[in-house]
Amino acid sequence: MIKVKIVGVGSYLPEKVINNFDLEKMVDTTDEWITERTGIKERRIVREDQATSDLCYEAAIKALAMAELKPGDIDIIIVATSTPDTVYPSTACWLQKKLKTKGQGAFDVSAGCSGFLYAFLLAGTLIESKVAKKILVCGGEVMSKVVNWEDRATCVLFGDGAGACVVVESNGESGILSVNLGADGSLAELLYQPAGGTRMPASEKTVKEKLHYVHMKGREVFKHAVIWMGRAAEKALKDANLSIDDIKLFIPHQANMRIIKTTNERTKIPEEKTFIILHKYGNMSAATIPVALDEAYRSGRIKDGDLILMSAFGTGFTWAGMVYKW
Repeated sequence: MIKVKIVGVGSYLPEKVINNFDLEKMVDTTDEWITERTGIKERRIVREDQATSDLCYEAAIKALAMAELKPGDIDIIIVATSTPDTVYPSTACWLQKKLKTKGQGAFDVSAGCSGFLYAFLLAGTLIESKVAKKILVCGGEVMSKVVNWEDRATCVLFGDGAGACVVVESNGESGILSVNLGADGSLAELLYQPAGGTRMPASEKTVKEKLHYVHMKGREVFKHAVIWMGRAAEKALKDANLSIDDIKLFIPHQANMRIIKTTNERTKIPEEKTFIILHKYGNMSAATIPVALDEAYRSGRIKDGDLILMSAFGTGFTWAGMVYKW
């Protein structure tokens, strides 16, 4: 057990809403098709002047307020994202600037939709090893700026948002009871953004060919997602010596309702124990789980002592499963 406690949670969703009927006017699709295939009804989209750090800032302020801490009280800032403000410096450094503090460590974690669980584990181990006492962990994405809005296969899926939590050492029973991380880089090209890095720097050709947007082979991604989301959840339960009956709430990464339902069927997790925000926000990648944690806590679905199961799968491919005692 990693003895850590979440003492503050927060989230931020941009004001602009694009629903399925709006998308019908943009690409060849329908509300019925999107709902049936994905379970998504609407998603939030940033203003032109907003970047990932702006969303993380708003979520962080709420989490810090709940924790009754100031930005300067934080020892390390970690941001999980696939859509950073800049290639460098890290989005965590831009967030630090917005928080008007300096001195603490700040870095990003790039693990796709699994990023928040990777980052949360890092926070736990840093606290347990006495490197830090208080850590701010954010998951934030601006997917709308890397989606091709002419590609009906991908533009209907994604949304923007950010979630944050403040993690400290636990003096009670709260903590990470089990965690497992995995990846398969041999499948990276099934879901990736081809251009913009050192493999394919930006050029007139890459822009014309729309290589700076999300490229995804949906059927293959679905096939692997349902396998590894379920396995990660099952392994987390087994490693914690727990069963589904012990779990108060299951918070899966939310990319597609069919993936969630298939994961539930394979793991025998009841629908009533599964917390869903997909219909409201779409796939927010690394932001999905922390936003769901915030909404679950503030709506009374999570209380002290509850066991929370989380599972994620994303680009890389990466996957993660975790049992956390609130």
